[in-house]
Amino acid sequence: MDRMQGKIFFYEDRNFQGLHYECSSDCPELSSHFSRCNSIRVESGAWVVYERPNYLGSQYILTRGEYPDYQRWMGYNDTIRSCRIIRHTSGMHRIRVYERPDFAGQMMEFSEDSPNLSERFRHREVYSANVLDGAWVFYEHPNYRGHQYLLERGEYRRHSEWGGMQANVASLRRVQDF
Repeated sequence: MDRMQGKIFFYEDRNFQGLHYECSSDCPELSSHFSRCNSIRVESGAWVVYERPNYLGSQYILTRGEYPDYQRWMGYNDTIRSCRIIRHTSGMHRIRVYERPDFAGQMMEFSEDSPNLSERFRHREVYSANVLDGAWVFYEHPNYRGHQYLLERGEYRRHSEWGGMQANVASLRRVQDF
């Protein structure tokens, strides 16, 4: 069963200090609630927070826990302008990645995290993907580093559909709500 309840707290200052805002649903515009974000506490659910309003810009995937400064969620700065709760974080996880757009070329299916995609998939680029079960995060670099891209259940015919400027995917991880 997918849990759609969640609670996230945004704090203007590091270490959960200063003005804060509590959120329990998708929010396309957060700037009216706080001007900067230097720490976050996720009480429940899994979330994707965005650098720009309306779910645009750099994405950061956060699961339950405390993030006392923006480096802890691999943020590039203290700007968070929108957020969404991630659905389908429990149960099965399956994703198919393809070396070419429109599900062409070599395909590989994953049901577990992969810290270094090139060890199993001989291509450095992933041009399309099909999320059969669960929610997944693509990372630009090995060991879950660099830009993050959330992929929820559905088809992604080209990398731009998950927000990627390029097709570089070096690691992938399941989004799980513990």
